[in-house]
Amino acid sequence: MVLVTGGTGLVGSHLLFKLMENGHSVRAIHRKGSDLKRVAKVFGYYSDDAKSLFNKIEWVEADIIDIPALEIAFDQITHVYHTAALISFDPKNFDTLQKINTEGTANIVNLCISNGIKKLCYTSTIGAIGKSLEDTMADEENAWTPREANVYGLTKQAAEMEVWRGSQEGLPVVMVNPGVIIGPGFWHSGSGDLFTVAKKGYRFYPPGGTGFITVHDVVKMMISLMDSEVINERYIAVAENLTFKEILTKITTELGIKPPSVQLKFWQLEIGRWFDWLKNLFLKNGRRITKNSIRSLKHREMYDNQKIKNDVNFEFESLDQTISFCSKKFTEEYQ
Repeated sequence: MVLVTGGTGLVGSHLLFKLMENGHSVRAIHRKGSDLKRVAKVFGYYSDDAKSLFNKIEWVEADIIDIPALEIAFDQITHVYHTAALISFDPKNFDTLQKINTEGTANIVNLCISNGIKKLCYTSTIGAIGKSLEDTMADEENAWTPREANVYGLTKQAAEMEVWRGSQEGLPVVMVNPGVIIGPGFWHSGSGDLFTVAKKGYRFYPPGGTGFITVHDVVKMMISLMDSEVINERYIAVAENLTFKEILTKITTELGIKPPSVQLKFWQLEIGRWFDWLKNLFLKNGRRITKNSIRSLKHREMYDNQKIKNDVNFEFESLDQTISFCSKKFTEEYQ
């Protein structure tokens, strides 16, 4: 039986659909009060038999920092996909991020070892890959440094160390490091914000750029690695390296909106950061623009995806079809 953590998120819900479609016996953990209807909605995007597939999932209420509940969830499990994480770039959330992302992953690794799990697939982030140098692409061997890293990246890189520690203790592991993941159904978090922002029709776009990938490719990569003989390796999950202007132009074009045409200056971003700080001071709604996030925009990050192509003969799909599909669903759900 397969265990999936983070099944109510973008990657987790699409992973669950693909595993169920492929006929796997699957158990998924969810936190108390989590929205399982969003997972069912994702299933409905892709199958006329969505309800039947969804109802075959064995759901267990557990949290990755709740070891007794996790011990129950691990009963009779042979393979684990660990996608659960807290995503936040607000420095004030560092302790919570560390608790969930780092300590939670350590719990998963420890239970994998004690239960003799055959293989663990961990979903990390491109933020735990060392930055690319000028005019070169970063690969899996680039040295990572905490300098200028955001709090999310810091805790995910520390979580990776827990996974590698597990591999040294005999646990077979594989790891994927996705760039910005494009997929439907989660419009107010993660990459879903791209569609929400694009819909507003702003003239401005941020400088810089990064790697992008469809959620379908992330899931396909994870399953391919779990089904392969590959162990104790990590893989960059990036289909295309795009500027933020390029990705926003693709989305606005699909939404029938005029693309952004004016690049934000860094002094404008700094002003926005201070307004964001003041807004959080009074409304306590969390920081969205930090000093590190502005620094990251000064250099366009580019990533080399050749390793996954070589090791499992992986072929990436174009972003365009998924952007078109997402734009259609976004428009239908937010008329």
